[in-house]
Amino acid sequence: MASRLLRVAFCMAAVSAAGAGWPSVASAQVANFHPCNAQPALPICQHGYGRRVAAMRWGAPPEPLDPDAAAKAPLATRDPAGEIEKLKSTTIFVEDMDTSEVLFARDEAVVRPIASIVKLMTALVVVDAGLPMDGMITIDASDVDVPSELPSRLAAGARLSRADLLHLALASSENSAAHALGRTYPGGMTAFVEAMNARAAALGMGDSRFVEPIGLSNENVSSARDLARLVYAASRQPLIGEFTTDAQYSIDGRTFHNTNMLVGRPRWDILASKTGTTREAGDCLVMMVRLGGRNLAMVLLNAQGLSGSRFGDAVRLRRVLDSRVAAK
Repeated sequence: MASRLLRVAFCMAAVSAAGAGWPSVASAQVANFHPCNAQPALPICQHGYGRRVAAMRWGAPPEPLDPDAAAKAPLATRDPAGEIEKLKSTTIFVEDMDTSEVLFARDEAVVRPIASIVKLMTALVVVDAGLPMDGMITIDASDVDVPSELPSRLAAGARLSRADLLHLALASSENSAAHALGRTYPGGMTAFVEAMNARAAALGMGDSRFVEPIGLSNENVSSARDLARLVYAASRQPLIGEFTTDAQYSIDGRTFHNTNMLVGRPRWDILASKTGTTREAGDCLVMMVRLGGRNLAMVLLNAQGLSGSRFGDAVRLRRVLDSRVAAK
């Protein structure tokens, strides 16, 4: 009984620390990334965060995949209302960006942390600046020491082009790549963050605020309505669209996979996308998709449930939208 209470205490302490912003998260993760998953003998934490770390590091059993996120999940339904009842995301928003017609909305005005969705704004700022994409950047200690659950896959001293860093930041959500892009911006990180917020203002993203280019801070916030504008703007940049929709990318003999498991699947025409995950933000996904001849921004924030529920929700939403088109 005492051992079980100790585990719960560890878990609750980690959750509490996560809500306090970047510094508290960093201090909670210095040694073991997440107290609930620090040892293979401990059960996987009930709130689920760190499960991927446990599976990677110690062979803990992975969480079952949401069945609607599976590769062979059907894309048709005769029960749209039933699909809507199964949606796991707290915030959902689908808008036709050509006509401004809202096709689905749930808590779309709620302002909340957005995790690595931030990297879409990071990419916009880099592309807007017209910096040379073939310029070489050396990864330094500050890039790899960002407070993340998963260690950097780029080593300090590695030299990559700006294009490679942008590709890694977008497709595989590599934190050190995003940090390096901000650090080497003219004027440094302070100027980069100012440019992020200026770009948000120019897009009319009145609910949004950015404090760093990675997405680990809970002070990076936005609403689903704002994020629809962001992913639409990102999709209008060919380089960002290309990088976010590469299923995998190889560099220096290493292969990096896209964090969006829908990218590359048949019958999905994805124009731009980005995932994000932190304890406070939950599992998030934004996409621009071409569906039924329409350019749709799809925003899913704070998905709950089994692994891949944000992708399962995207499938469920597609079934609902397809059924509405078929009914006309």
